[in-house]
Amino acid sequence: MSPLSRLLVCLAVLCASAAQAQEENVLISMLREEASNLELGNGVEKDGARAAALYCEASRLGDVDSQFRLGWMYTNGSGVDRSDAVAAFFFQIAAEQGMEQAQRMLKVVGGPTTDVPECMREPVKSAAAATPAARRPVVAIAAPPSILKLVTRIAPEYRVEPQLALAIIEAESNFDTVALSPRNAKGLMQLIPDTAARFHVRNPYDPAQNIRGGIAYLRWLLAYFEGDVALVAAAYNAGEGAVERYRGVPPYVETRAYVRKILASVGTQAHPFDASVTPPSPQLALIRQPRRMH
Repeated sequence: MSPLSRLLVCLAVLCASAAQAQEENVLISMLREEASNLELGNGVEKDGARAAALYCEASRLGDVDSQFRLGWMYTNGSGVDRSDAVAAFFFQIAAEQGMEQAQRMLKVVGGPTTDVPECMREPVKSAAAATPAARRPVVAIAAPPSILKLVTRIAPEYRVEPQLALAIIEAESNFDTVALSPRNAKGLMQLIPDTAARFHVRNPYDPAQNIRGGIAYLRWLLAYFEGDVALVAAAYNAGEGAVERYRGVPPYVETRAYVRKILASVGTQAHPFDASVTPPSPQLALIRQPRRMH
């Protein structure tokens, strides 16, 4: 494939990813507006149950306002059965995305339920969508030659495809070897201190150490989530605990966008994994359980 053809393919994949994000934003706005009208009776007959269902769909897509509104409905028993635990579930998500009002409400309603409402699960894929598709063209990643050399040397040692490691590095630090996040994540693969220690990285600002530690973590995540690239990307961004707690990609706008970016860059949802690295997540069966439709 010529450089121009490769560029055109990459632009098409990026545009498709951007279009998907835009479509999701439009859908969120529509769901939230209709839910609000039904909740408050603006121009339509009040229907709390339907409002809650629509808010929940928007919440699954990461909408903070819908997460808060749904928590408020459960707090007050407005159109739904009153439940402080379910209210806390939705306030918790909004709080984790930085909403201070939701953080204050958690002090009122207490701890969240460990159950994930069905409407917060990903919809069941159609038979056609569930059939493994051919691998999509990957997005060319313009990595600095020195970093590209390190990744292409280290990644095969851990049975990780270099394209996945490069996609993570680009998303995490944009190849900045001294990147430092507000959460104290450091270096190319943005290793937090616990992860650096876990994978024996003494100097996270050393490119080779950072890449080796980050790729070792990717190998572990691939085994833990049995090669599911979406879950691996979500866990790298939000933590494996969040993936398990929400039984899939967490309902955070940032994480959902991150996963879309990684999938577009890698071109596949499945990656080979080494099952000897770690047993799979105990929650994997629940994560894969089809959503019940009413």
